[in-house]
Amino acid sequence: MRAFASKGSIISSNDGGTRSINLDVAGPDLATVYGAANTLYREAQALFGNPRIQSQPSSLSLDQPLIQIRPDWARVAELGISAEAVGFSVSALGEGAYVDDFFLDDEKIDIYLYGPQASLPLDQLPNLPLHTPDGYTLPLSAVARIDETMDTSVIRRVDGSRTVTLNVIPPASIALEAGVEQAEAMLERLRQEGVLPSTVDVSISGASDQLNATREALTGNFLIAIVIVYLLLVAIFSHWGYPLLILTSIPLGVVGGIMGLAAMNGVGSLLPLIGMAPLSQPFDMITMLGFLILMGTVVNNPILVVDQARRRLHDKTLSVQEAVSQAVQTRLRPIAITTLTTLCGLSPLVFLPGEGTELYRGVGAIVLFGLLGTAIVTVTFLPALMISVLNITERRSARSQA
Repeated sequence: MRAFASKGSIISSNDGGTRSINLDVAGPDLATVYGAANTLYREAQALFGNPRIQSQPSSLSLDQPLIQIRPDWARVAELGISAEAVGFSVSALGEGAYVDDFFLDDEKIDIYLYGPQASLPLDQLPNLPLHTPDGYTLPLSAVARIDETMDTSVIRRVDGSRTVTLNVIPPASIALEAGVEQAEAMLERLRQEGVLPSTVDVSISGASDQLNATREALTGNFLIAIVIVYLLLVAIFSHWGYPLLILTSIPLGVVGGIMGLAAMNGVGSLLPLIGMAPLSQPFDMITMLGFLILMGTVVNNPILVVDQARRRLHDKTLSVQEAVSQAVQTRLRPIAITTLTTLCGLSPLVFLPGEGTELYRGVGAIVLFGLLGTAIVTVTFLPALMISVLNITERRSARSQA
């Protein structure tokens, strides 16, 4: 027996959390489904290097004694007994059948109907009395066949098919997307080799599907947010061009956030060398939310520089290069102060361990490193871009007037 402990996720069930790759194995024959599930269990262990694997149901063996009662439906219909009556009678004379419920004050009490014996021996099962609508009493063996076999203790169905789910949790060194690609390649190889029967359907779900859905939703929200920010800046500046200069900081901030997250994981993997606990932050769904937060904050510093340069350009005695240079010099102190205070506020969330910090460390890392990268871009790349664009605009304007 193998046992694993895992921390539940606040945005999913505890079936592996946000790094689970679920392999749903479905088919009409339970023995075939269990055989395919055991094959996938062994293949996943070899593929991912002994990952954590949980199965639903927990046992993948058909070793539980099972009594199957198969009614002769023609005989049942001839006697005028309904299928519901047969099932209710067997349940009532066996382990009890649910009848109804009633409330005693504020307490709900279920009513069950039991036979004369609390535990019915298996050899007496064929002799269970069934009463027909005509008043006759017949043994259960007269209207049904009773088979003893070996089966599973739990029958799980998804979309009407008997299904076994393997929750595969790859090691921390394997990204979720890479794990999904490896799992898909494994399934394709097993199908080509004929290891998986054609009657068995295997699909991938779990956190991988949630990650794809979240990525698609965030992509749409990201584009909408960019349009809203742009239109808002156009209304503020009363100009269509200046907001485009400001928006160039958004992709550069995104790149800074991704590079910072990768650098943090790289440095965090080296911490055990100096006796400290390793620091690792996966690129999960909560981390992706940091890009939306980042988009609304990275434009603040470029707004200061662009607005100040625009005001300086109203003075006709200054050239474009002088106006932009003075704007950067004037706004450098506010940019440095606001950036440093934000970084100091986010640093404990990103770098200090504690209960719950792993949930939002990714968001903090994206925002922190994105803002840091944008601050550098604001005083280096953005002024150079502004000078180039405004010089081109002035030359075109001079040519049109000439």
